[in-house]
Amino acid sequence: MNTLLRGGMVVSMDPAAGTLPRGDVLIEDGRIAAVGPDIEAAGAEVVDASGKIVLPGFVDTHRHTWQTAFRGLGAGWTFGQYRVAVHGTLKPHYRPEDVYLGNLLGRLEALNSGVTTMLDWFHCAGRPENADAAVQALHDAPGRSIFCYGADGPDIEPEIRRVRKLLPGDDMALGLRGPVMSTMDDTAADVALARELGLPVSTHVHGTGGWPRGDRPIAEMSARGLLDDRTTVVHGNGLSDDQLAMLADAGSSVSISPDVELKMGFEPLITGRALAAGLRPSLSVDDCPSAGGDLFGAMRTALAAERGLTARTVLECATVNGARACGRDAGSLTPGKDADLVLLDAEDLSVFPVGDPVGTIVSAGHPGLVDSVFVAGKAVKRDGKLLGVDLPALRARLLESRDRIAAAAGVAVDGSWIPQEADVTR
Repeated sequence: MNTLLRGGMVVSMDPAAGTLPRGDVLIEDGRIAAVGPDIEAAGAEVVDASGKIVLPGFVDTHRHTWQTAFRGLGAGWTFGQYRVAVHGTLKPHYRPEDVYLGNLLGRLEALNSGVTTMLDWFHCAGRPENADAAVQALHDAPGRSIFCYGADGPDIEPEIRRVRKLLPGDDMALGLRGPVMSTMDDTAADVALARELGLPVSTHVHGTGGWPRGDRPIAEMSARGLLDDRTTVVHGNGLSDDQLAMLADAGSSVSISPDVELKMGFEPLITGRALAAGLRPSLSVDDCPSAGGDLFGAMRTALAAERGLTARTVLECATVNGARACGRDAGSLTPGKDADLVLLDAEDLSVFPVGDPVGTIVSAGHPGLVDSVFVAGKAVKRDGKLLGVDLPALRARLLESRDRIAAAAGVAVDGSWIPQEADVTR
């Protein structure tokens, strides 16, 4: 069944189609077929989009989804406290069922707020069953997901090869151990494995606590030929301008997590410097214990943190730039691209009356506006509700999981737990 979205305020993010005060979007066979006023489409299902903003689905390029059960617990944590709490205290008590529920509810949360594509940066891989549970959860959520496997340990190759067989095609990426948290030789070996298996790579690089293995990690990667157009650097705070230029020259991308980076003190956001270097930054949530799980908040923080940015630039980070970083044919309402799109309620009092829809989305948007979400042309949320999801049952299971982990770890989830600082350079 083809679908015609009729009479919405269309923010296409495509220079050719532009922004239409009133326009239509035609979906055929899961792809955008046409964008414009008064489209005729005999036999198509017509969806009344009047009073709605129609825009591409958001793309989150870096989220540690398995941590969803501990939402808000780390709102005031430093990065050192986060490492102690999540990785040192809670993670050892995670079972496959806990991973599954965190990933499933986290992915559904993202979808509910309009994130149609998400890269799940998974680093709770203490045993193979955890990875399998994470993959299954992403499969069970009706959105586009990329499983970025952050395997750890001295011999990750067999496990990476095993998981790769579970995820053929472009639904997997490799989370590098280095260059900051491992040796450059390990980094080179990981990149070589990723290239052999056809996997893009993602790596955390930021300036908190200094560089434990040298102050020019990207320059070292560049010198060894480890950067290309399938490389994403997460955060990038503290990188020099010339290293940002190296990333741009290689066709690489950067993923910025505005809320986490600012509150954990990762040094200033690099959004503007990355743009000046020729990069096209994307946005990410990072972790829900510390930040909200929607990209509306990330966009608003990014805009507020750096005066030189425009609302359109920030919205590009959350849509077309993210799609490019993930190797997806989405991010704009361009004929031929995947029909991943969102309808926002433009008559809600928090945004009404809408003048500039782009400025409204970035400065005042929130998950409560998300009326409908389409992935590959199929509705996964309509009239404000996710379709085919038993949320009450899932909520109950996630609470049981959270309480069991907290009890096993001997910590409280009411905000009274103050973790000790960790040496973040280890």
